Amino acid sequence: MKIKSIKALTGTNIYSHRPVTVMRLDLEELKGKDSRELEGFQERLLDSLPGLTEHFCAAGKAGGFVERLKAGTHFNHVVEHVAIEMLAQAGFDERDKKNCNADEKDDSLAVIETTAVETTRYLMPVAAELVEAVAFEKSFFVEEKITEAKDIAADTELGPSGRAIVDAAEKRGIPWRRESDSNSLIQLGYGRNLRLIQAAMTDRTGIIGIDLAGNKDATKRRLEEFSMPVPYGKIVRSEEQAVRALESVGAPVVVKPLDGRQGKGVSLNLKTAEEVAEAFRIAREYSSKVLVEELFEGKNYRVLVVDGKMVAASERVPCGIDGDGAHTVAELIDLENQNPLRGEGHEKPLTKIKVDPIIISALQKEGWQMEDVPAAGERVSLCAGMNLSTGGTARDVTDSVHKSVKSLCERAARVIGLDICGVDLVLEDISAPVPPGKGGIIELNAAPGLRMHTFPSEGTPRDVGGVIIEMLYPNGGNGRIPIISITGTNGKTTVTRMISHILNDGNRTIGTTTSTGIYLNGEQIAKGDTTGPISARTILGDKAVDVAVLETARGGIVRRGLAYDWSDISVLTNISEDHIGQDGIESVEDLIPIKALIAERVRTGGTLIINADDENSLRVLEREKVKEIDKQIVYFSFDENNPRVREHLKNGGTAYVTTNDLIVEMIGNESFDVANPCDIPVTLGGTADFQTANSMAAIAACCAFGISREQIVSRLKTFRTDADNPGRNNLYKVGKGYALVDYGHNPDGFQAICRMVSKWKGKTITGIINIAGDRDDRIVKDAAKVAANCFTRVIATEDLDRRGREAGEIPRLLSEAVREENPDCRCEIMSNETEAVTKAIREIKENEVVVIFYDQLTAVLDILSQNGAVPVYSFEQNTNAQTAF
Repeated sequence: MKIKSIKALTGTNIYSHRPVTVMRLDLEELKGKDSRELEGFQERLLDSLPGLTEHFCAAGKAGGFVERLKAGTHFNHVVEHVAIEMLAQAGFDERDKKNCNADEKDDSLAVIETTAVETTRYLMPVAAELVEAVAFEKSFFVEEKITEAKDIAADTELGPSGRAIVDAAEKRGIPWRRESDSNSLIQLGYGRNLRLIQAAMTDRTGIIGIDLAGNKDATKRRLEEFSMPVPYGKIVRSEEQAVRALESVGAPVVVKPLDGRQGKGVSLNLKTAEEVAEAFRIAREYSSKVLVEELFEGKNYRVLVVDGKMVAASERVPCGIDGDGAHTVAELIDLENQNPLRGEGHEKPLTKIKVDPIIISALQKEGWQMEDVPAAGERVSLCAGMNLSTGGTARDVTDSVHKSVKSLCERAARVIGLDICGVDLVLEDISAPVPPGKGGIIELNAAPGLRMHTFPSEGTPRDVGGVIIEMLYPNGGNGRIPIISITGTNGKTTVTRMISHILNDGNRTIGTTTSTGIYLNGEQIAKGDTTGPISARTILGDKAVDVAVLETARGGIVRRGLAYDWSDISVLTNISEDHIGQDGIESVEDLIPIKALIAERVRTGGTLIINADDENSLRVLEREKVKEIDKQIVYFSFDENNPRVREHLKNGGTAYVTTNDLIVEMIGNESFDVANPCDIPVTLGGTADFQTANSMAAIAACCAFGISREQIVSRLKTFRTDADNPGRNNLYKVGKGYALVDYGHNPDGFQAICRMVSKWKGKTITGIINIAGDRDDRIVKDAAKVAANCFTRVIATEDLDRRGREAGEIPRLLSEAVREENPDCRCEIMSNETEAVTKAIREIKENEVVVIFYDQLTAVLDILSQNGAVPVYSFEQNTNAQTAF
């Protein structure tokens, strides 16, 4: 097998509504074959990975995958299950172990539903290697690959603190995404409600508080100034200074890095100069400055303070083992590390015990060697440090904290200036007041670990992630902003622009993505085709944005999925043949499930707006994932007697239709006049029926948003064809004739323009046409046939980016199809679009309209400007409205 590509889709996508990893395979000799055809394959595979016998697969029960193997399944499906089993062995839970490639015809595709991006990216090719090895009876070592996967997971997966907060966000329905797998920065919410967290730090955590907490001596001095009990100590930079500090502070002492974390480099209960010198050397590995301080006697506690209030407390128990009279200290450590609750780093509730110089020193201090055999029940202390990261355990004591201790910890967090603060104390008993001179606060921690509270070794787990989420989003806030998503084959850019224009009334910030760029309140902040999820995240990640209006095109959906999880309003303009030959799309049947994803992800109670005149759009409503969410369906149609519309209205539904030359809102038995299409400039006096349809879609969306009909119409009357909708049905007076600039790029787009210009009596129509090179030949020829039956003269050009075609190939196909369809249509080839437009404009005759289906809009507009073109915004309002400009 060969791996052709592998990618992660981190948002909702065409395979699943959860993140997936997608791998394209070249099965080579195994292509087209199934698991029955290789003798002994099933047996060898199950011997290699016995856990596969428990996989459910489509049968929905244990052993289902084995049944598929016996019945015969393609090898891409086998690769999926092998990768899933490897993820299981690497320690991932059920939500990261689901295959979701529903296309059984395509045996080159393997898809797994998983949030473990980097680990899965590693394991999927490994799974392909194993399947190939089993198929051709080669050796393969599974264990070392699983070990590597665990190491990758430890380096890239969210830690327990970030996971606790994210899990709480999910319970509240708050959207989140990770910036990258190389760090733990997480974005919660969208737009104006966006918040950032990193472990247990938030974008509200002050840098001064972080710096203070990171400097243990500065922390102590500040707390002492505010009458809080802290240990006396000295900062040292050499062994000699450390030993002298022992004398001045008085034994026993603690030696620790000045700016250390997670208990690393900390040595406790030191009484001699030799012990202090050795501890200094250990601490110097973590910091150039070392703190020698008084050792408080008592139990070690961690209190968590969030938003000024104590929310959890744990007693931290030093790392140790209990003897059994049979095993050595070294063997007992190995046995304890097999505890399923212990893992590498922070991956499990407890951390594996690592034998390091601090543990060796602690054992020797207590008179133990690694080869000694402790008696049954005898406790051996391995480390005086209390942190879970050094092997310690935790016992929840939240309900036992004395009110004075609670108050002390809350004051400490306020004084240091941390919204989330871990307060470390040593006290005789946390359920009693702090005795004078006995115990107190030993450290404060920014970004405190939450693991001891969410997974205590003993006692009640505390939902501290939920408390942090409530701090960030009080009163049950969900972190969302209104999202309006628009898709379809034609019209989606115009509808997107219309909606943004209507909503942009000065009272809110509208973020918009379109095929021409990204906009904030109409100001372009990025150019290009920005209809994919990366561009949408630019809007959703901007805290200034109040409403997101997102043009959502096929390419982004297929290749990267959606940037959002749920929309409030979605619009489906139409679905027709386009992009045939791209991304495995062979017919309009393949386009329907892609566009349907927008409909599937309208939230409960949201609104889905559908073109009732388009059968392909209506088929979206038949899909189970669309029907399973309770949402409002709103239709728009040119036919008030459309059967689907009539039935919908009979049931109390809403539709927007044209009747008596007006756009009318119909709700059940009631109707309300909204607008005369002739009053909307982009319809060019009502002749552009496709712009009337776009207007109905935009009106429906804005009414669903809550804008009044009067406000909507007022804003649409100011929506100009050139300034507000560049490149979409823009009409100019130039010389003795006219130029019409449009982005028609498929047969239906051509047909819409042709319907319009056919109403302009007394005009000679010239068409400058091209089709993108990545379209199927049939689409190219169908578009040419439409042009042949509409235009008196055709000039065939090609895009600058030929998208894999030979030079001149597209214009040749277009001209051949034009001549075949209509021999009377004059057709010529000018491959250079700029030259074609220049020639047509210079030769323009009286009452001639040159229709330009452009590739390079800026170049076309420059030519028109050089030739004195003036925008035409409306027809003359007279009885001959459809025959005069």
